[in-house]
Amino acid sequence: MALHRAPRGSRAPAISTRALLDELAQGDPDETLSMEQLLHRFSERGFGLFLLFVMLPTFLPIPVGMGAVSGVLASLIGLQFLARLEHPWLPAFVARRGIHRARLVHFRDRMGRVIGWIEKLTRPRMQGMFDHPAAHFTTGLLLTLLGIALALPLPLTNYPFGLVLLAYAFALIERDGALMLVAWGLGLVEIAVLVVFSSHVLALFAKLFH
Repeated sequence: MALHRAPRGSRAPAISTRALLDELAQGDPDETLSMEQLLHRFSERGFGLFLLFVMLPTFLPIPVGMGAVSGVLASLIGLQFLARLEHPWLPAFVARRGIHRARLVHFRDRMGRVIGWIEKLTRPRMQGMFDHPAAHFTTGLLLTLLGIALALPLPLTNYPFGLVLLAYAFALIERDGALMLVAWGLGLVEIAVLVVFSSHVLALFAKLFH
């Protein structure tokens, strides 16, 4: 897939997270949805959609260790945000893969109440949070750091980091700058807690092996 930089002033057509999920859920539940085609179709909103797909393993009963894969892919999204790409670029081995529609339906039904609550509070606003270079850089940097944190083998961290990354996904899909600001704050808090926790763990190990 060719790499494209985002043109200034571009706008994606409005679509809500629930409407997007409902649209993708229609059809044969055994059908596999192509990641590359879906992300290309939704242009820059593809970043939010890709992040939503990346977070599925965090909330669905799948093999242990997939949280690390989700973290790596979330960091990949952050790096592409830093590079100002128009829509997500996928490595060939990821682009060739897809997601079963039944799994997407299961996620929508399981998280439907949360999605409905978020949609009542969100709407397209504060567009500068998506178009301003400094804001774009901050979002990319935090996504990269949160993805790295999610990939670390730390117990009981999948849900906290996964929920914050879902907030980023919803903000990108809804183009809600206010929600993005909240996601920034939550991301910074989680990173700070992780740094403090890690420093205490390192200090404890230093005492044990001194």
